Amino acid sequence: MAYFSNHSQSRFLANSNNTSSQTTTTTTTTQSAATATPPSAAARPRIPSSKHFSTFVSTTAGDEKVQGKDKATGNGTSNGTASVHPLRNTWVFWFRQQRAPGNKITNYEEGIKKISAFSSVESFWSLWTHVHPPSSLLPTTDYLLFHSGVRRPVWEDPLNLSGGKWIIRLRKGVADRLWEDLILAVIGDQFEGVVDSADASVADSNVEGVPQGDWPEVCGCTISVRQNEDIISLWNRHDSNSKSKEKIKETIRRVLNLPPGTVMEYKSNNDSMQDKSSFRVNPTDRTPLS
Repeated sequence: MAYFSNHSQSRFLANSNNTSSQTTTTTTTTQSAATATPPSAAARPRIPSSKHFSTFVSTTAGDEKVQGKDKATGNGTSNGTASVHPLRNTWVFWFRQQRAPGNKITNYEEGIKKISAFSSVESFWSLWTHVHPPSSLLPTTDYLLFHSGVRRPVWEDPLNLSGGKWIIRLRKGVADRLWEDLILAVIGDQFEGVVDSADASVADSNVEGVPQGDWPEVCGCTISVRQNEDIISLWNRHDSNSKSKEKIKETIRRVLNLPPGTVMEYKSNNDSMQDKSSFRVNPTDRTPLS
């Protein structure tokens, strides 16, 4: 349990206690079968995580394969197989660590490694239980979560190119819960409806290389562990849509339950490409939550 945040740990401890109670009940029922009637509802069997675990998503065909696998596994019927709960989108989890002394990385993308992809609630938790929380990571380490339409989690990706990101700087020691809550909000469609689909289609028509598909306005989120602070950011597709950006900001405040004085910064990916920095923002672009 040392790898889980307090928020996650309570969930898994609760599941563990439930499983123990079910096991004890089943044993007692078996021993007294001659004089007692077995319970009408059998305990739900544990499903091996490998059945729900996706290990690749690189193309549209690959997305369909991952989603189809989850749905096929979720047809649970008379054999007692538990149903799989599909997500609206397939999501890909990435990891990046700054170069160690003596190991030269000349390109940002060289340090980005794909961990896994998931398209159901079950496959997400199968992955999440094995991921170290931000508090256990070395400084200059990044976690990145983006939907499968984003080929690489970089500014120049066609779905990121015209967008930007909301940035929140955190003091050390509070990132674990906020990072988990942000991820659950992103994959759980809490940002659904922040932009009109017609506006998104018009904006995408001006960008070359945008993959076909009904992609969400929120591209993904990141956490960057640094020496004296942790930085979380939420990436969106359209920097020019001020109404959408405001809706995203208010949703972030709600899902993370941020205090009123929290400062949020917005930076377009075009500005990031100009100054070669993800988080360096002019003081005038810092927006306190009120």
